[in-house]
Amino acid sequence: MAKQTIDAMVEGGKATAAPPLGPALGPLGVNIGQVISEINKKTSDFKGVQVPVKITVDEDKNVTISVGTPPASALIKQEAHIEKGSGSPKSDLVADLKIEQVIKIAKMKGDGLSGKTMFDRVKEVAGTCNSMGVMIEGKRAVETIADVNSGAYDTEIKAEKTELSAEELRELEDKKKKLAADIEKRKAEFMATAKQIIESMAGQPRGSIKAKLMEAKIPTTIIEELLPVESAKPAEGAAAAAPAKK
Repeated sequence: MAKQTIDAMVEGGKATAAPPLGPALGPLGVNIGQVISEINKKTSDFKGVQVPVKITVDEDKNVTISVGTPPASALIKQEAHIEKGSGSPKSDLVADLKIEQVIKIAKMKGDGLSGKTMFDRVKEVAGTCNSMGVMIEGKRAVETIADVNSGAYDTEIKAEKTELSAEELRELEDKKKKLAADIEKRKAEFMATAKQIIESMAGQPRGSIKAKLMEAKIPTTIIEELLPVESAKPAEGAAAAAPAKK
């Protein structure tokens, strides 16, 4: 039997013999339970995240398992306990991480990041945090990058510190709840302002109303929700559609 390779995505620490792995491994004559157990052991650090794995079986049925790493964005969501990043990262911040968590993600990604040093990799992860609306140490992530450059976190990064106390984890959870409440409050304020503008400009062209809403810095998502796109009108003078034949 020639060397066989199976590529699959599994949930970290929770691979099973169900499809896609079970049916793919069955014909190869290997101990499926043992392979699954080894995969779960190797992916245990990525619980709750989809992880790419490659299983290679040679002519003697020796099995080699290599594990890739999820995207940095997936690891950030895992650490921050959020389902998705912010749709408006410049205005809506959705979570806060400690520098230790950023270091942890940088270590998990390892050579999967372009940075050569841990300092470079931490800044690379911080850049992804910034695009997702995730803060670091109570600041916008772009500010944390400047702090890393100034040496503010030299001790933690050199030691590759990744552990947090229970109290620090509670503080982060409380901060996340406050950020979510702030987003909802701000959305309600934008909605109220937008409705007032739309009511005051009733009967005016949609383009004029939209321009006024944008001038008031109303988010595009709210504008599209409250100001539906008008259906296209037939051009003036266009011939009417011919009646249907009986």
